[in-house]
Amino acid sequence: MIGDVLREGAILTVDLDAVVSNWKLLSAASKPAECAAVVKADAYGLGAAEIALSLQAAGCQTFFVAHLDEGLELRKAIGFSSRIFVLNGTPRGTEYDFLKSVLIPVVNTVGELAAWQHCAGAAGRSMPIALQLDTGMTRLGLAPGDIAMLAADPALLKGLSVELIMSHLACADQFAHSANDRQRREFAKLRSVLPKKAGSSLANSAGVFIGRGFHFDLVRPGAALYGLNPTPGRPNPMKEVVGLSARVIQLRDVPTGTFVGYGHTKRTARPSKLATISLGYADGWPRSACTSAFFDDTAMPFIGRVSMDSIVVDATDSAGTLREGAFVDIVCSEQTVDDVASASGTIGYEILVRLGRRFRREYRSLAMLDERPGKSGEHELSLNRKVET
Repeated sequence: MIGDVLREGAILTVDLDAVVSNWKLLSAASKPAECAAVVKADAYGLGAAEIALSLQAAGCQTFFVAHLDEGLELRKAIGFSSRIFVLNGTPRGTEYDFLKSVLIPVVNTVGELAAWQHCAGAAGRSMPIALQLDTGMTRLGLAPGDIAMLAADPALLKGLSVELIMSHLACADQFAHSANDRQRREFAKLRSVLPKKAGSSLANSAGVFIGRGFHFDLVRPGAALYGLNPTPGRPNPMKEVVGLSARVIQLRDVPTGTFVGYGHTKRTARPSKLATISLGYADGWPRSACTSAFFDDTAMPFIGRVSMDSIVVDATDSAGTLREGAFVDIVCSEQTVDDVASASGTIGYEILVRLGRRFRREYRSLAMLDERPGKSGEHELSLNRKVET
């Protein structure tokens, strides 16, 4: 393959141009609010550095990660021109790491607030933070009683520069749910007694589409950037970002009545051509996702159980050109991440973050933003989904 041997059994493609297009759509939908990007969990498993660099070049200036180490890695990748917020708080004793890498902690507890005040006093300078308010998610954030205490005693914020005040919607993917407006009103009420100069943020991916009253100063899309549908029950307004193709490692013809896979849960109902593909639950493919592979636009349903490293598909109706070494599509326009999630009884978020590191990863973009040694071949390769080696 263009001077390169393809050793991996499957290829995960990430369309960086589609990510940028999705961010621009979300940004336009939420104007005049700023549109940030949530790139936690390695950008939902797709590569935080590559995606953040693409978004930064497109104009995104604020990023969110979950943990300190994610923030440290992202700062190395994108430099110091953009803001990085760390959602899951500040582990005690890590304040200096935040300061050195100019990471902004999202403060969720009064204890964290006190630790940052102490740090500000020791450093002799103002420290930037964000405050998260619990408006009904009951997951992370300062409770209404904590907010009342801060309002009554502004000295509790002395030495701290509150950059952002935020909360998180619990039911944003259900547009008509009464909890959405209830949280919006609670957020506005609690926010009104806190520092006025700080920005305000409530909307996640789905929240962008509920209405302008939810946008405030900054929106924080994550899943929608990566092509997942933020408007369940409606056509997906986002471009597809992810493709997954797996190698055929064995083909065989079997007679009627042949048992297939662990437990002999499936048996052929006709003379069949079976293809074993190099993909399994060790790669993060859900064992419950009994979907299909596609070759020349022909669906080849999985037959038998998903194994650790392989899946058998029924290729009887596929075109006669299918050969060992060919690649078949697993995630594609005919079968999106959301489709796989639905077949597995889960959500697209889980499918994305589970996809393993055994895949070869190919980043597609018309603008070659990353020319680091060892990466250029991945960016330049135009993969035919029926590659043979």
